[in-house]
Amino acid sequence: MTRTIVESQTKSAVLGFDEPFCVIGERINPTGRKKLAAELEAGDFSTVEKDALAQVLAGANILDVNAGVVYNSNPNPNETEPPLMKQMIELVQGLTETPLCIDSSVPEALKMGLQTAKGRPLLNSVTGEEERLEFVLPLVKKYNVPVVAISNDDTGISEDPEVRFEVAKKIVERAADFGIPAHDIVVDPLVMPIGAMATAGQQVFALVRKLRVELGVNTTCGASNVSFGLPNRHGINNAFLPMAIGAGMTSAIMNPVTLPITQKKIAEKKADCEAAGIILPDNMNDETFVNFFGLGSTKLRPGKEMEAICAANLLTNNDPHGGSWIHFNKLGGSSAEGGTRGGRRGGRRRT
Repeated sequence: MTRTIVESQTKSAVLGFDEPFCVIGERINPTGRKKLAAELEAGDFSTVEKDALAQVLAGANILDVNAGVVYNSNPNPNETEPPLMKQMIELVQGLTETPLCIDSSVPEALKMGLQTAKGRPLLNSVTGEEERLEFVLPLVKKYNVPVVAISNDDTGISEDPEVRFEVAKKIVERAADFGIPAHDIVVDPLVMPIGAMATAGQQVFALVRKLRVELGVNTTCGASNVSFGLPNRHGINNAFLPMAIGAGMTSAIMNPVTLPITQKKIAEKKADCEAAGIILPDNMNDETFVNFFGLGSTKLRPGKEMEAICAANLLTNNDPHGGSWIHFNKLGGSSAEGGTRGGRRGGRRRT
């Protein structure tokens, strides 16, 4: 059976057809996050620290590290991204023993990430574009790391799933020319938004099955792409992930964390209660209040997607004796896959 092994110095994550679904935490990424981008430009890594720890506590098996911020002071990512990648990886490695995924479209940032990361990180990514193949595949071979292969090429992203399969096949074959085995290729078949393409879900499920049977590769995706532009995206994601797992998908790049409810929303709900004549107990704290009204939590906790994944692992017999499912629920969903490791380093908790 195909097994892709991603490692830190002390901890492993395994992607495989007979393994629990692997969650690659996506939040260490400034793309679309103006506040985080501004913090990074100012040398403030406090949000990176929080996101790293929160994702591990929520059950992430691998942490994706993306340094793709465009500085106002220097808009050239070829100059700014490599040193930032080094800083971010060193920081995250000092906080957690969770294996890493080095994520960049800048070649030198990928190279810097490989030089800095300890163990055997996952490299994200290579495409079917000739220039990208010629740069990335030699790095994959040199550092003996697995790589995410995205199913687009010099012609762009095709809406035809057969074309995307052929791109994936091309990457696997070119990798073999460099002596890179298929078990070190993790194919992203590219999930299209269901709001723009009604058959997007059916397409990816069929593609995953074909990639597994014909190429023998593990697969991943940007899980939230399927719900882009639609209301109640979590509801769609919660349905999509177990269906993808059932089709044979072995990992996803996703957010495992549900963010806390804001004080503004708590105040609005309390005002609604007062207007409706609802009298609340004087000693009711905010966490009790939001739980009672089904508003979420005031604390960081695993998202509903993590609950769906844990349930799918159980139903596919990749959770022996239901241990992880029982543990998840005993903790009230506060830790999905086993909690934290003890110890301190540099004044920070390691997980």
